[in-house]
Amino acid sequence: MLNISVRPRLGEFLKHLQYLWRYEKYNTTIDAAKTRQENIEARQKEIMARGLPKRKRIKGVKQILLVASGKGGVGKSTTAVNLATALKLNEPKKSIGLLDADVFGPSIPLMMNIYESPIINQKNLMEPLVNYGVKCMSMGFLIDEKSPVVWRGLMVMSALDKLVNQVAWGSLDYLVIDTPPGTGDTHLSLIQNFFITGALLVTTPQKVALEVTRRGANMFKKLDIPVAGIVENMSTVMCPKCMTEIPLFGNATLSLAKELGVDILQRIPMHESIAESSDNGKPIVLAAPKTRQAEAYRELAEHVVAFLNKQEIHEE
Repeated sequence: MLNISVRPRLGEFLKHLQYLWRYEKYNTTIDAAKTRQENIEARQKEIMARGLPKRKRIKGVKQILLVASGKGGVGKSTTAVNLATALKLNEPKKSIGLLDADVFGPSIPLMMNIYESPIINQKNLMEPLVNYGVKCMSMGFLIDEKSPVVWRGLMVMSALDKLVNQVAWGSLDYLVIDTPPGTGDTHLSLIQNFFITGALLVTTPQKVALEVTRRGANMFKKLDIPVAGIVENMSTVMCPKCMTEIPLFGNATLSLAKELGVDILQRIPMHESIAESSDNGKPIVLAAPKTRQAEAYRELAEHVVAFLNKQEIHEE
């Protein structure tokens, strides 16, 4: 009787021990693999960091804001120009700079009505050209208006370095940088070489533009650059009779903002006066300051300043 009752229990006990042994072995294998993977990733980051340039401070510049868009043609340069001008209007005592980092397609000369070439001072630095109280620098100041820039990547990066480091910016509270479309060399070079305070994303409400904006936001997230928020451009049209804003698209931009955990700082209506003022070289905030369009940009400037006030100041 004793043998009959003990053997089944002994068998169950052995099975339980076998299960525990296998479980422990499995967990140990997983932990070892996880630790190995973490060590590999840490090693990769260490190796990559060795090849990265050391971030520098631009002399006299306190904060740098990138105006970016994954997709071209969404009104990024128009936003950058009106934002920089609105910052100066809202805070006249502040010093504002505007850098056109789009080497292949510079827009700042036209939109800011500047067609001169910068002079070289005694320190062999270019003096930024000033209009509407904003210090400006662009590749368009250095080449003929109709001349294309047919350069490879290294030449572009060299030109970008000159536009940033070989300019006598003086004391700047805010430097607004109008970046080219996409997530390429220009963005990486700026982020790896300088202390960027934040990025402002500009998009239109169409799905194709929002998908590329998402990629841009993820790039900034990976590179630890705070995103100030989203500007939804050309989102509505205004009825000429009752002046009511009529939405053109759905709420896809709001969904993206929630997904990214950022705010839509401003919705800019589609209006011919914005395009006309840009083509005429006078931002809408100056050309028609009492219009809804101009008010939208000035409100955007207030939101951007509120964001910048929460960020660290990097000044040499």
